[in-house]
Amino acid sequence: MADLKERFPPRRPASSKNSRDAACRTSARDQGLRSWIRVDASGESQVIEVDKLSMMRRCDLPARDLRLLDPSFVYPSTILGRDRAIVVNLEQIRCIITADEVFLFNSLDINVKQYVAELQRRLPTAGVGEVLQTENVVYLDHADSDSDSDRSRRLFSNIFDNSTDLPFEFKAFEVALEAVCTLLDSQTIELEMHIYPLLDELTSRISTSNLDRVRRSKRSLVALTRRVQKVRDEIEQLLDDDGDMAEMYLTEKKSRMESAAFFDDQSMPEKSFSIAKSRHESITSASESVVELEMLLEAYFVDIDSTLNKLKVLNNSSQNFLLLSSQTR
Repeated sequence: MADLKERFPPRRPASSKNSRDAACRTSARDQGLRSWIRVDASGESQVIEVDKLSMMRRCDLPARDLRLLDPSFVYPSTILGRDRAIVVNLEQIRCIITADEVFLFNSLDINVKQYVAELQRRLPTAGVGEVLQTENVVYLDHADSDSDSDRSRRLFSNIFDNSTDLPFEFKAFEVALEAVCTLLDSQTIELEMHIYPLLDELTSRISTSNLDRVRRSKRSLVALTRRVQKVRDEIEQLLDDDGDMAEMYLTEKKSRMESAAFFDDQSMPEKSFSIAKSRHESITSASESVVELEMLLEAYFVDIDSTLNKLKVLNNSSQNFLLLSSQTR
């Protein structure tokens, strides 16, 4: 027994410092702290740590919306308009857009970094790429080629040029749409450059190895087509519903809420006149904003639809070659 005690001495009690460190780690896990990149309307960016409940309260979102953005889960592309935020899950771009700030899951993915840099570039007082050098972490507690797509983008830029000041949420939303459309189109081009030479080889020499390579490539083609189709469907669904588009005008809704709070402090005659005037201005502004958003969505709908058509042509060509090859053999 004495030998056992010498070989396995009793554990020393943990030091107070180690206990505190362990408690902090446990507390962080319990609170569900996640790292986010925050970009405000002035282009300033920082990495922050926010627990799930605080983010839900801050952006007035249900828990299921945050699950859509969690990189631990795989969800199809989704765009949701909420009372105080736009929830965007488009490929690698997963973010919450409010009237004056954007939250993205902190990631080393190059697409996320490019999104932040491009958004900062489009904001008037932004410093490009600041987030890439950010090292400080802030903790928040429970405080309350000339393609159709190129032409469509130029059309949107000509109609709503720099003289038209789009609200912040539309600028952030447009950068997300552009990022995903560019990503999917580039992947489509890569697939075209890979598959078309394989099909050319099949015209001159049919072999088992060539057929297998085409079949493997076709699986990638089908998977990419589904992703592109889903993004297209999300944009089309928004275009078909003026109510959904109006719901995404967060700046206008925030302005109305602030006006309502101001009216509560006014006398009755002034209050009635101000409310009537505000309602008229809100209706006019909301109608114009829907037109702006509709034009923005139309431009990127043409973009993603062009990509989808290229994939369909590629799929038909592959299928025809495979059928012809099977009949020839």
